Amino acid sequence: MEFPSSALPQHRSFISQAILKFKSDKRIVGLACSGSYSDNTLDEYSDLDFVVAVDPLHYEEVFTKRFEMIAELGDLVSAFSGDHVGEPRLVIALYGPDGLHIDFKFAKANDISDRVDEPTILWERTGQLSEALAKGHGVYPRLDEQWVEDRFWTWMHYCAGKICRGEYFEALDFLSFIRVQVLGPLALQQAGYEPRGVRKIEFVLPKFAMQLLSTVCQPKKGQLKLAAENAASIYLDMRSSEVSTQDRAKQIALSALQKI
Repeated sequence: MEFPSSALPQHRSFISQAILKFKSDKRIVGLACSGSYSDNTLDEYSDLDFVVAVDPLHYEEVFTKRFEMIAELGDLVSAFSGDHVGEPRLVIALYGPDGLHIDFKFAKANDISDRVDEPTILWERTGQLSEALAKGHGVYPRLDEQWVEDRFWTWMHYCAGKICRGEYFEALDFLSFIRVQVLGPLALQQAGYEPRGVRKIEFVLPKFAMQLLSTVCQPKKGQLKLAAENAASIYLDMRSSEVSTQDRAKQIALSALQKI
């Protein structure tokens, strides 16, 4: 098979092994790979994101055996389900000897049309995987800017309370939440990128990444106050003129920050 030019030997070797193993299991109807594999942006730190298409008639059986199945693909060091990210079909695995991170999403073949990206088919048995992918199109969900505005100022008031109370690590964690859920996605979306938190923001929006530095600080009262005020200022600079603004909430939140 033809690999993307960015695929390294460890990626090529594991993919070849996975295809051989899954081909031999009649319950598996196809195998695809998404993420940096499909984008041809793999590097030495990249994981592989597999979509394992399962015959719906055998899905429950495969699902119960999924950890045993992936253990046959190499030197499995650790594996666990993706419940913590709200995706129980996902298995996150680490393989030795040098540490290769692999994600396996075990899905019914007819459920694969609902997705957020476009995987590359590595192998399929009867065309079921191609048919399922043809029924939909991978689109990453847009960030609803009104949804953000309706929440942002109450969130910032909450942050101010944490700082005033002396819960500095809580406040640090909350500022990280603001970067990942609001500032990063807004900047990426407005620049034409998928709003994936702060993913690769240093590379695609380096000037904005420098602005984000002003929201990073030590767990100290004065620094946290300034970082929170900077987060609010950055948000205001990006806020769309089309949203219905929460002016009273904004006033209360900014007043709380000023009183720290």
